[in-house]
Amino acid sequence: MIETAKDDNKTVERALLVGITDGKDFAADTLLHLDELEELAGNLGIVTVGKDIVRRKVPHPKYGIGTGKTEEIAEKLKELDADCLIFDDELFPVQQRNWERLTKVPVIDRQEIILDIFAERATTKEAALQVELARLEYYLPRLTKAWSHLSRQRGGRNKGEGEKQVELDRRIVRTRIAKLKSEIEEIKSQRDTQRKSRKRNNIPMAAIVGYTNAGKSSLLNKLCHSEVYTADKLFATLDPTTKKYILPNNQELLLTDTVGFVRKLPHSLVEAFKSTLEEAIMADFLILLLDISSQCVEEQWETTLSVLKELGADEKIILPVFNKIDISEHDPIMMTRIRNLFPEAVFISASTGEGLDILCQRLENFCSEWSSIIRVKLPPDRHDLAAFSHRSGKVLESEYDEQGNLLMTIRIAPQGARRFSDYLQTVTP
Repeated sequence: MIETAKDDNKTVERALLVGITDGKDFAADTLLHLDELEELAGNLGIVTVGKDIVRRKVPHPKYGIGTGKTEEIAEKLKELDADCLIFDDELFPVQQRNWERLTKVPVIDRQEIILDIFAERATTKEAALQVELARLEYYLPRLTKAWSHLSRQRGGRNKGEGEKQVELDRRIVRTRIAKLKSEIEEIKSQRDTQRKSRKRNNIPMAAIVGYTNAGKSSLLNKLCHSEVYTADKLFATLDPTTKKYILPNNQELLLTDTVGFVRKLPHSLVEAFKSTLEEAIMADFLILLLDISSQCVEEQWETTLSVLKELGADEKIILPVFNKIDISEHDPIMMTRIRNLFPEAVFISASTGEGLDILCQRLENFCSEWSSIIRVKLPPDRHDLAAFSHRSGKVLESEYDEQGNLLMTIRIAPQGARRFSDYLQTVTP
């Protein structure tokens, strides 16, 4: 637990942030990373009292950096009266212990900060289970002393005197991890059933993905007139929400808001949230939302793509959408660069509605490519196909001819259209 210091009669936690770069050319990027780390820490009520950038090409096995710089940072901690030390890069458990022995204050890394934020934001059972799993997998190799709160969870007969308490705690953690994985797998099975049900409706699905706090939930609310929780903070929502959106041409589209990504997202979180993130894998196409007001918008694009690649969803059709054009102080050179890099992108404001008409047109185009309109003539004995057309497509017109054949105009996906191949009249895109 981080010790606290007094500031204006309020209890606050004070931190020194440290970033490591492998050369002078990357110092500016590292500073931007520390700015984001400051925002992350601020979400936990931790006040940043200093930042330090260390240039080192080869990580040092004991501290991650050289001993000279290590002593300098330890001294700076005292001068700033900081309560903790936070590294932007992942620390090995042994490095973390070495730093704590040296500085006598808690030493944590970006991963632990992100895990703690996720823990605070988890409101549903599924999110809570996923976060607990990720945290336990992170803390397991870092267990070096007895956890009294774990011993209270332990039941059954007493263990032998020769077994250390830390080994007992590790066994408790491993048992809990196995139980969490089982519970999450059960929820995943339920989510798979829900996805199959949506697929049977034969409605195209789009997942809104992107960097945290880019405005994904705000966009969903604006388009679908829903009330998904939104806030100007990182990881405001962890659970996917799916809403039906009726496009201007009356085409139905299922939109899913997904958990946001962040630079150096812990792998354990990606693994734990895979059942949730699979909404992106199962979607027919992706809306990749980016914050145009961010100085790191290009890096946020790369970060999101890297997570999608880890999920196996990077080869899907992706529509880049840049949000928050209403609050951005646009640099003309930067905007020209963005438009050249992303010629197919749409620029919107989920807050004011600016650009949403263009976005809707693009979504209509995607849905039109996803499905086709077919004209069929069904004989009287094919009532099964007539029922299938209502169940798996959208019947636009239907009438009987003088011979009792059923003439239908249907909007349907390619896999469904194949069922009518013997009765096709016309096909239009």
